Amino acid sequence: MCICDLDMNTIRYLIYFQYLGTRYSGVMKAPSFQPVQGVQNHLENAVRKLKPINEVSFCISSRTDTGVHALCNSAHLDIQRKPGKPPLTGQVLTRALNFYLKPEPISIIRAIQVPDTFHARHSAISRTYVYRLATKVSHHTQLPMTDKNLCWSLSDMELDVKAMKDASTLLLGTHDFSSFRALSSDASFKNPVKTLLCAQIELSPGSFSQKHFHRDVQYWELTFKSRSFLYKQVRRMTGALVAVGQGKLSVSDLQALLEAKDSRAYPQNIAAPPDGLFLTNVEYRQSDLI
Repeated sequence: MCICDLDMNTIRYLIYFQYLGTRYSGVMKAPSFQPVQGVQNHLENAVRKLKPINEVSFCISSRTDTGVHALCNSAHLDIQRKPGKPPLTGQVLTRALNFYLKPEPISIIRAIQVPDTFHARHSAISRTYVYRLATKVSHHTQLPMTDKNLCWSLSDMELDVKAMKDASTLLLGTHDFSSFRALSSDASFKNPVKTLLCAQIELSPGSFSQKHFHRDVQYWELTFKSRSFLYKQVRRMTGALVAVGQGKLSVSDLQALLEAKDSRAYPQNIAAPPDGLFLTNVEYRQSDLI
């Protein structure tokens, strides 16, 4: 629930936060009876320890699923303090929440006061995801410890990166991305037409462990930017591009898949796993923040 009608003593904050998603059911709040909680459960529990007098409710900008990470997700939150207590500054709120979030792999990057008309999800003008691939790994168990659960290991496999880049250009622009949407409860009413602003594939500068101990491992980053995405669209686009790089699909196959506009046309068992996916940025207009 996103609270929009604010009491005059209530302050709305925009919260930027990051997390490693491996141990969570996703970013969204999970029912209390569920053994694996969502990131939102921990965020709201941390705010409750500040003893606000209103009900605590984060409105998350960007949904991520089980195992997916974020270097920068965002949410808005309303906090009403007891009479006579001044509003929390962004710095104080950031430090307090990080204290109460320990030892969870969740961190508040910053908190800023925003107008009570601001909405973290609806006000976002773009979202950027990066998917990390690791190649030239003899076996997935040999992936460097610092990258386990943080990338997709393609064991002993060369990728035709040129073909992948050629295929990625077909995804740019405005299309009906139904073929790249996983079936879900929202499939019947969410508009499948999206505008992909960026589909970039580049060699990553690598990781700390690669520099010192695993010099043969190569890391690739697939970057996608759009105002919004369909359910599992990024993982399915990534999987299709990797299939092109492996020779399992041709560039024309990907074109035909896009033109099919049918999620049932998507080949089975090629969607990328959640491990390598990171939400890296949620962008807003400056005018919406003041």
